Order: sequence, then structure tokens, then C-alpha cells
Amino acid sequence: MATILECLLRSCTTKLQNMITNEVILILGVEKELTKVLRRVELIECCIYDAEKRTKELAVNCWLGQLRDVIYEADEILDVVRYKGSKLLPEHPSSSSNKSAAYKVLSVSSSLRNIVSRHDVAVRIRALNKKIEHITKDKIFLTFNSSTQPTGNAPTFKVIRSSDLVEPDLVGKEIKYATRKLVDLVVAHKESKSYKLAIVGTGGVGKTTLAQKIYNDPKIKGSFKMHAWICVSKDYDEISLLKEVLRNIGVHRKQGETIAELQRKLAEAMKSKSFFLVLDDVWRSNVWMDLLRISLHETVAGVILVTTRDDQIAKRIGVDHTHRVDLMSAEMGWELLWKSMHIDEEEKVQNLRNTGIEIVRKCGCLPLAIKVTASALACKDLTENQWKKFLGRYASSQGMLSDEIEGALYLSYDELPHHLKQCFLYCALYSEESVILQGVITRLWIAEGFVEEQQGQALEDTSEEYYYELIHRNLLQPDKNYFDLAGCKMHDLLRQLACNISREECFIGDIELLKGENMSKLRRIAVVSKKDMLVLPTMDKVEVKVRTFLTNRGPHRIEDTLFKRFLLLRVFLLNYSLVKSIPGYIGELIHLRLLDLDYTGISCLPESIGSLKNLQVLSLRYCKALRSLPSAMTQLCSLRRFCLIGAEINHVPKGIGKLKFLRDLRGFPVGNGSGNADAQDGWELEELSCASQMRSLILNRLKCAAHCSSNTVLADKNHLKELSLEWTEQREEEYQEEDVFNAESVFEQLIPPRNLEGLFIRLYFGRRYPTWFGTTYLCSLVHLALRYSRSCVDLPPLGQLPNLKYLRIVGSYAVTKVGPEFVGYKNSDPICSELVAFPKLEWLIITDMPNWEEWSFFDEVEEFAVDEGRVDGAAETRPEDVQSARLSLLPRLVKLRLEYCPKLRTLPRQLRKDTTNLKELISNLPQVTELHVHGCPNLSHVEGLGSLQQLRLGKDMQEVSSCWVPGLQEQHQRLHGEDLDVYTMSTS
Repeated sequence: MATILECLLRSCTTKLQNMITNEVILILGVEKELTKVLRRVELIECCIYDAEKRTKELAVNCWLGQLRDVIYEADEILDVVRYKGSKLLPEHPSSSSNKSAAYKVLSVSSSLRNIVSRHDVAVRIRALNKKIEHITKDKIFLTFNSSTQPTGNAPTFKVIRSSDLVEPDLVGKEIKYATRKLVDLVVAHKESKSYKLAIVGTGGVGKTTLAQKIYNDPKIKGSFKMHAWICVSKDYDEISLLKEVLRNIGVHRKQGETIAELQRKLAEAMKSKSFFLVLDDVWRSNVWMDLLRISLHETVAGVILVTTRDDQIAKRIGVDHTHRVDLMSAEMGWELLWKSMHIDEEEKVQNLRNTGIEIVRKCGCLPLAIKVTASALACKDLTENQWKKFLGRYASSQGMLSDEIEGALYLSYDELPHHLKQCFLYCALYSEESVILQGVITRLWIAEGFVEEQQGQALEDTSEEYYYELIHRNLLQPDKNYFDLAGCKMHDLLRQLACNISREECFIGDIELLKGENMSKLRRIAVVSKKDMLVLPTMDKVEVKVRTFLTNRGPHRIEDTLFKRFLLLRVFLLNYSLVKSIPGYIGELIHLRLLDLDYTGISCLPESIGSLKNLQVLSLRYCKALRSLPSAMTQLCSLRRFCLIGAEINHVPKGIGKLKFLRDLRGFPVGNGSGNADAQDGWELEELSCASQMRSLILNRLKCAAHCSSNTVLADKNHLKELSLEWTEQREEEYQEEDVFNAESVFEQLIPPRNLEGLFIRLYFGRRYPTWFGTTYLCSLVHLALRYSRSCVDLPPLGQLPNLKYLRIVGSYAVTKVGPEFVGYKNSDPICSELVAFPKLEWLIITDMPNWEEWSFFDEVEEFAVDEGRVDGAAETRPEDVQSARLSLLPRLVKLRLEYCPKLRTLPRQLRKDTTNLKELISNLPQVTELHVHGCPNLSHVEGLGSLQQLRLGKDMQEVSSCWVPGLQEQHQRLHGEDLDVYTMSTS
């Protein structure tokens, strides 16, 4: 509890310091009372560290509980003060900081309101002061030592993205050997009726990691028709689990289906098909014996892989083979420890070996605990004294957690800077195996007030730094399905740790099981329920203090009284629920910062929503029944993010530019100006001129956009990082010439700022890309996606973009040839050693290109000249100059994926150099380890991929690939001394 209080106190102190001189406080005349609150909170803050060391004392814990309630109350009162004070200010408040100037702007009527507001606020602050005074006079408080303070928070890590994050060989050669052994075992039994194997081991030992490697192995992907990964967990829900299996295999589920109906649907879907099913983290055998076994009986063949901590579970399921994952040896654990600290040689820490091995033993030789501990040690000096001190603190952490959670994990949490502790604990509200998206969790942290303001930096940037730091400390694990660390997960042991620490404040489960006395302490609720209707328990006169209310994906119906009873809410997530209307009294939730109504059935929003002066995030994604926005929308003066993606809005209020703090607008419906004085069919592009703080912008319905009066509608947005431009709904018929000309003209005017990092184009129907597509304006671009620009004959010049890492091109139907223009090379350009095409590109994904036939980086003459060592196509060059005359291509490419390009005949010649000097030439694609090729039956040449480890081919590629697969296999054997893994992927 004390660790949470440390964060609360720090936050409360900062808010009080910032508010005391605020104009709102001057008008209310309560600065003296707030100053008293500040002084007392600062006094308590000096003693909290000593109190934290005495949490085993009952009296201390009692005192800490009272303190927590009072500090939360102080935070809520500060919100009320800010809210009531802001209502007394004129529309354009004075910038003066002195009291007399503040009073001068008040009218007579506002002065009358001021009397009432001052009285109400003063009464609450005086009551708060008395409570804090009582706490500081408690005899327990007088025993605390204020001179005992921590030496300071651990240093903050720099932000590390995917391309910079070096993942050490954390599990050694054993897991590689075990993976191959078990993959071969699965493949050997792929025609068995129902072959079952289990991976058994204690929590945190690496069972799931091994299972993931098996599941993702190309041999597995190519051997079965159906694949499904299911996280079972301790308290699984039968219906949810069956639905998840059906979702994995692409079968539609209906609302309200019973277990029997879902089982029949699963049996029908799997009939006469082969499958590979992973049941991860199984705690009871019933999940197979009673729920899935009968449904999968009619399959032709299937393999079931189970991970569990209990041998008896595996036996009851009747597994045919058990693989045990043992704890690491102390020696292996020591190697894992220093490698996880990003130390490249053991010599640098040889003097710490004995202490390090002792730390490994304290971690129970668990890989997870060792890895997390390594992150904590990385903040400390490489000295015996520092490591011994860290080791000494281990003893004091014992007994604070359940036996299963090692003290080493708690120490790693304890080493966190105070601002990261609450962020880490908050992640436990996500269910097991849920993906934690960076863009979502960082907004939740901001809404809860966990993110500290930093001079000259947006809260969103600071919150992102918190996210990446938790990943770097190994407290969150990146999900490899997401580019650039955009998604992560929390290991189940770390989640247990977070749940244990925050158990008094957080509840995860069926809300009906709560009792009144529990509700009085809870601050956060994540609902996990099998019921269609969420009903709050009877609470009599208990005051509900919940700040966060989350519903996991429903469907759920919600009691209307929820909006009345949870008046202190800051975060309200009702996404995917069956909510169809929002009551007018939502305007009473004055503390609300984040309201998420994604995928709900709401058809309108009440005008009272304008009273939510603290609302920062409003998300209405795919609210299909919603057609209009209330006029009060423009009164949401604190709004930072507004999301309308997938909502078919055709009636919006004028004045979106009034929202001065708006930084993230997703789904800006572009209109043609039709409407009345108060509302219109959509916003005009010129209304963005005031949005100077915009960071992320998605423009929809650009087909309706009129010609702009200026080219700077976006160019002056110096904070803009992501821009998405969407023209129209997809259709087959041709567009009128006038429409095409207008689309090209509008696109030409939407010049982005030079700091743009992500650009996403969708359904553009012009025939050419704008002239600004190049290094001048896109010099900072990292992520680019071009989707269904069906009429553009040429791709834009992208090869010289210096920071581009991710490129996806989908549905460019008019493209038949990709040539020098794609890399930004012109025939007149001299070839030199400086020329690098796509210097930082890591992922290149090209799909659905039905008419694409040719791919080259030079025209044929120049290409031949370069291969022959002639720079200008005629003049001879010396042999030693040949390499310098070559264009360096894709030096950092990691993933290359080509799908559904049926007419493409060959890869560029520059990617398939002569094999006689291959060791010198493999630098063309030095990092490509995986190549996926599907739907390209005419691709007859692929060579020169020297680092390729896995080649995945669709079944339609079997015949044509026989022309070049042997060459790749021979090359791989010569360079690496082992066979290249080539797999045929199942297409159904």
C-alpha cells in the first residue's frame, strides 16, 4: 500500500503546487486553505518511506489506509475546485496572475455565483484540512523518521524501439533443441487421430515461450489445415473459450449461443480437417475432457499441445508425450543475467560472478525472474558493494507476496521510479493473454493522472516513454505481431505480482460478487462476467469511490444507474457492450477523463456531455447507429483525443477549432459545407487551421473536400506525427474526370509537415501521387501504407526516404511495372557509392497486385552496366571499382512478404547477384531471415538471399519455385553449413 501512496503523495503535492497560484483559485479565494493542505501533505511525504518499511505493523497499515483515502479525496476536491472555478471565468480569462486583475473580469451575476461556489469549495477544503491534521497528529505518525529517505529513483532509460532493442539469447541452445525435437514429434504424428503432448514446468520457466516457438514454426503451419492458440487460464469461461477457438479458425459466432450449440458448430467446422491446437496455461483437465474432446472427435487428424504447471493435469488429459522444462542451472542463469543487462563479454563482470550466481539462486533459477532482475541491476553501478546491497534487500521482500511469486520480481518492481509503479500495476487490469496496445494504455495512464507533466513535452510523449521503459525493464513483453513495439503482453507471474500489490484497490471479476464494504475501498474495476446484464450489488449508503471501470469484451447490457452511482469515475470503458443510449446525467461525472463507447449501439449523445470539462478522450469507433454529434461537443475544452473511425457521421456542429487542446482526431468527416448556421454535413479542411497541437489526424471522405485556399492546412502542424487520408468507399465503377482531377488537386495541397512519422493512404482514386512524395517533406517518415490506390500507374519515389522502416503496399491494381522511379533513381543520376535504396527499411509487404509483372531498380541498360562494372553504361571501370558502382539495396530489411502477385515473374536482378562471389555480395539483403511468397505462380527467379533462414511458400508456388529453391538451398548449405528450412503453407 505504501508504494502506491508514495505515488499518490507525489502527484498530490505537484497538483497543489501548480494550482495555488492558478487564476481559478484566486477567484475562489481559497489559496490560504490550499496552502495549509500542501504544507501538511509535504510533511507526510517526508515520512512515507519510513512507513513503507513498517507495513507488517497493524497500526501502521491502518494509518496508511486512512491516509490513502484522504489523499484520494484531496485529488477529487482539486478537480471540483478547478471545475467550479472555471465556470466563474469569462470565455477568455485574463492572463493576469494577480488577484485584483482576476476579480475585475467578474460580472455582477458571476459574483453572485462566486459567493455560493466559494462557500461550497471552502467547506470541503476545511473538512479536508481537518482530516489531514488528524492524520499528522496520530501517535503512529509521530514515530516515523522523516530523515530516512531513499537515495533517489532509478535513472530513466532512453526510449528504445524495435530496431534498437537487442534481444539476447535468453533461453540458450536448449530451447532451440527442444523446439526442433517437439516440432518433429508433432509433424510425425500429423496424421494421428488425436495426438496429445504436454509441456510441463513451474511458472515463469519458459513453457509458453517454447509453445510459441512450436506454434509459429513453418513446419507446423504447413502441416495442418486449422491452427488455434487458446490461453485457458485458471478461471476460464466455457462459452468464451469455445468462441475463441471458433474465432481462431475463422468461424462466425452469434450472440447468445449455448455451449452445446457452439460445440456442434466447432465439430462441423473441423469435420474432415486436420488441426493443431495449443491449450496454454491449463489448470483443469475439464477443458479438454468435457469441453473440446467431443467436438474434435470427427477431425481427420489433430495434435493438441498443452502447457501446464501440474503433471497430474497432463496425465488426466491422457497425453502421449510429456516434455519437462527444468529450471536453469546456476551457471546458465548467471550467463542469462549478464547477457540480459546488454553486456557483451563476461570479463566485464567477472569480479561480480559469485554475487551474481547468488542472485540467480535467489531468483529460483527462473528465467523470467532472472531477466527482470537483470533490468533492475542494469540501473546500478557494476560494483560488488551495489550488488551486495541489492542482494541484501531481497530478504526484506520475503513474505510480502504469495509463495509462488519470487521476491526477485518484487524487488524489480520496488526499483521502479515512482511514476512507473502505478503504470505497471494498472496493466494488471488486462486479462491474461490480452494484448496491451501502446496507444490505449498510455491514454489510460494519462486519464488516471499517473503521467507527470514535463516542461516542453506533451503528456502523450511522456506516457510513451513510460511504456517503452517498462518494456526495456522486461516488465512488459513485446508482442512480435506488432511493429515497433506497438503491442505487448504481461507475463502471468508479473500480473500476479501486480494484482497482489494492488489487491485493496483493484477488482477483476464478476461485479455482482462485490459487497458494500469492499466497494468503499476499490478504485478500479475490470468486469469479467459470463452474464448478459451487468448488475451492481446492493451498497446501501456505501460511498462508491471507483475511478476506473472497464468491461472486457461483452456483450453486456449495463444498468443505467451505473452512471449515477459512479460519480468519481475518471476512466469509463463500455466498448463492445450492448449500450444503446447514454443518459443525460452523464454530465454529472465531472471527474471523467476518458469515455470509450467503441462498437456500441448508441444512436445519439446527450447535450449534457458538454458539462464534462475534464474529458480528455472520447472514442466512438464503429458506433454504426450514430449519425450526428451534439452541439455541446465544442464545449469539451479539455478534449485531447476524439475518435470517429467507422461511425457514419453526417451531422456535426460548427466550431471544431474551438477545441484548442485537441491532439488526436481520428475520423474527421470532411464535408462540402452544406448545413445551417449551427451544424453541417461535415467539417471543412480549413477548420483545421486552429489545430496547431495536432499529433495524429485521420481525414475521412476526402471525396467531398473542396479545393483549399492554402497549401498550409497541414504543413504548419509542427507536432503532427501520424496522418491518414481516406477518400471514399470502395467501388468498381470508374470515377468522372472531374472527380479524379479534384482528388489529385486536394491531395497535392495536403502537404504534411517535415516531422511526420506515419502516413497512411486509403482508397485514393487519383491517377498520380502528389509531387511532395519524396525526401523534402517525408524526411522523418517511418511508417507508410498505401492501400487500394487502384488508378495510380506508378508507385511514388520512396527509396531515398532516410528513415522509412515499414512499407506496406496493397491493391495497386494499375501498376504493371516497378522500376527506378520507386527507389528515387533517375536515368540521369550518376551511380556512386553514396546511393542507398531504402536505407532503414525493415519490413516490406506487397500484396494484392494482380497486374504487376516486372520489378527492377534500374532500367535494363543501367542494370547491365552496373552488373558489368560500367558506371555510365559505356566507360569501363577497374575491377576494384565495381563494388563502389553498385547501388546498395535494402541493407536493413528483415521481413519481405509478397502475396497475391500472380503475374510477377522475377525479383530484381540486384537481389540475385552472381553466385560465384556470393560471400561478398550477400550484403544486398544482409538481414532478411524470412521470405513469404504466396499467390505468385510466375515468380521464376529468386537468388542472393544469403541470410535467409526460413522460406514459406503457398501451395500454388510448388511448381514454379522448383526453379530457384535448389539454388537457395545450395547457397545456404555453403554459407551456414546446414539445410535451409523450406515449408509449404496450407491455404485452407
